[in-house]
Amino acid sequence: MERQRLLERFLRYVQIDTRAEEDQPRYPSCPGQLELGRLLVEELRQAGIEDACQDQHGIVTATIPANTDLPRPTVAFCAHLDTSPETPGADVKPQVMEGYPGGDIPLPGDRSRVIRVAEHPELEKLVGKTLITSDGTTLLGADDKAGVAAIMEAATWMVEHPEHPHGTVRLCFTCDEEIGRGVDYINLEQLGARVCYTLDGQGADTIDVETFSADLAVVTIRGVNIHPSIAKGRMTNAVRVAADFLSRLPRHTLTPETTADREGFLHPYEIHGGVGEVTLKILLRDFQTQALSEYAERLRQAARATTAEFPAAQIDVAIKPQYRNMAEGLIREPRAVGFAQEALRRLGRSARLTIVRGGTDGSRLTEMGLPTPNLATGQHAPHSPLEWACLEEILAAAQWIVAIVQLWAEAVSDED
Repeated sequence: MERQRLLERFLRYVQIDTRAEEDQPRYPSCPGQLELGRLLVEELRQAGIEDACQDQHGIVTATIPANTDLPRPTVAFCAHLDTSPETPGADVKPQVMEGYPGGDIPLPGDRSRVIRVAEHPELEKLVGKTLITSDGTTLLGADDKAGVAAIMEAATWMVEHPEHPHGTVRLCFTCDEEIGRGVDYINLEQLGARVCYTLDGQGADTIDVETFSADLAVVTIRGVNIHPSIAKGRMTNAVRVAADFLSRLPRHTLTPETTADREGFLHPYEIHGGVGEVTLKILLRDFQTQALSEYAERLRQAARATTAEFPAAQIDVAIKPQYRNMAEGLIREPRAVGFAQEALRRLGRSARLTIVRGGTDGSRLTEMGLPTPNLATGQHAPHSPLEWACLEEILAAAQWIVAIVQLWAEAVSDED
């Protein structure tokens, strides 16, 4: 692997603004994702991957053909082009720190923002490594451009080293993962893979094998609006109704700020409206899919109790499924995780199986029938101006990809 080439890739990618826009109906939601996708297609073709293309939805796919006559399972690798809408992503100014000396890292664009060892203890193991941060005024975009860079470097290396036998390898770069639309336009039949790996995990040498199951609740509260000068006995203020409704939800349990590990939650995260109508968005999350139905019923109970207090109000609770715990589907192909573990062992490293209090494109892909664990890529503190990445960990992810491909080249296909 070419370390400097990998660094230059990553720096190119993060400087393209691909911040997802949640309220945009178009796909992808921002033009920067199309720009980055076009760049990847150009780089893949320059590397000799002739079928690299970007479809009408901005999704980039490419194939590294098998270089062995023996039938082997097709394996895919996936990363997403967009970055989080939670933090500004335009005009990213990456800062490269060669030979990190240890200690806290103040960010030059905003000296009030400091990456502190006390809050990021993994820094203690990375003294002497190359770290990349933003200047503190934007996110960095390592989520998921570290994954994009790792896949691109691994793919280029495989083309440059045909002496290493492998089966067919498929590459896929999705859009709008951060707003839950990453695989909306993925055609699994066209992808044609037996297993897939998303490169979208934090740190190094971790394999995410479980995620939350997730639903979105949209609560619409309709009141009765009338001029306040003549409102007595006639107005029902939807803002006050919303306050009453929210007060009936758990506060000391079942919230993100009071739970950890395998505990689920209800998370009101958006509210807008006025006297006549208020809309609330509430995330429902749990590792046990059946618990989501229980959380939805809590919302309906709260709605019934609130309308008893405000009889003129109308409260509608609509539930939209989002994704499901990938553990439920990974059992269909245990080699997906097993080969990732063995590939690391061959590299002299050991894997940690982890759970994610969130979801990935792999959650959706696994639910759709393509087993897809998630691999670490060297990203840290995602969605934040304090986001940072470790170049050596991104490089390790690229090496891991190649090792996984080589293991699948030794596997027996269903067609054997």
